[in-house]
Amino acid sequence: MIYSIQAPGAYLQGEDVLDQLGVRASAWGTRFLVVCSPNNQKRIGKRLEDSLTSVPDLPNGQAVFFDFQGECSWAEVNRAAAACREAGCDGIIGAGGGKAIDTAKTAAKTLGGLPVIIVPTVASNDAPCSGIADLYYEDGTLAETISIGRNPNLVLVDTGIIARAPARLLASGIGDALATYYEARATWRSGADTLAGGRCSNTALMMSRLCYDILLRDGLAALRAVEAQSVNQALEHVVEATIYLSGVGFESGGLAAAHPICDGLTLLPAVRGMYHGEKVAFGTLTQLVLERAGAGELCTVLSFLSKVKLPMCFADLGLLHPTQEELRKVVQEVCAPYQFTKNLSPDITPDDVYAALLQADALGRQFQQHGCLPAEL
Repeated sequence: MIYSIQAPGAYLQGEDVLDQLGVRASAWGTRFLVVCSPNNQKRIGKRLEDSLTSVPDLPNGQAVFFDFQGECSWAEVNRAAAACREAGCDGIIGAGGGKAIDTAKTAAKTLGGLPVIIVPTVASNDAPCSGIADLYYEDGTLAETISIGRNPNLVLVDTGIIARAPARLLASGIGDALATYYEARATWRSGADTLAGGRCSNTALMMSRLCYDILLRDGLAALRAVEAQSVNQALEHVVEATIYLSGVGFESGGLAAAHPICDGLTLLPAVRGMYHGEKVAFGTLTQLVLERAGAGELCTVLSFLSKVKLPMCFADLGLLHPTQEELRKVVQEVCAPYQFTKNLSPDITPDDVYAALLQADALGRQFQQHGCLPAEL
């Protein structure tokens, strides 16, 4: 039996740590392509560039900004790689949300494995620490998930920047991270391999559980801090959970049904305006139904989803009247041979998933209306 844990080479988190980027980056390169949207360049571009130019050992002009256009597609990855070659960069910095980050990681891979530094501007998902990337078609549907082959050299998280992003993005990160423990627990129970190439270890399972405990304890207080655009201890804890513990936890702990359900939901046009973590949150609820979780565990999750305003039913996802055809399309993706649903149980059928989606929706609506679950559950 083999256990495997993957993590970034270094992780730095705290208010104003962006100002340390230059000192830290000098260990991995001298001239960096910065994959960053025009909006994020306005938000942090000057600070990022000033930090790089503050290091005497780095030449002037070592930050070359690449205007990320919003979709992590192969076309965008190839465009970034070409810009990196043309500018003579020896490293890549991904600054932004999950899709900018995954574009930076994938471009570095296509260039033979250039050093990668990640500077998330939101805590909306667990992409920053991982060694995988999601690639999408131009219409926003998921195309494939690829292995980068290694994790980023450095992940630098400035919580002052996170605090000034919309609270809904942090809630999305909380939804993504909430699945970490439940998927790792399912993988542990089934003995399936993880994305790190081995079984779920005690360490990965412990990190996943710690992630869960922090979210339930500090999630609401962290959201209130972001609403006030301030940094408090709760926000520091939750950012650590959503970015580091969840990032290492999902990759080394394992995935199960929550993320495949998210992948299936991306196929429906009505849901494409929802963030990744919002879809994963409903996927977690559906996975618990598939596991036949007890009323106590379901109530805990539903209560938490309600507090942090994450989707609990189809309507919350924009699916006001989903048809059987639409839901069967989701089910087909969830049960595809390449999906991780089998890590929950190899015996799960499409009919099981279809029934679980309907029951999760019904439970969510029941909880929203009455604050409790049906007595017969």
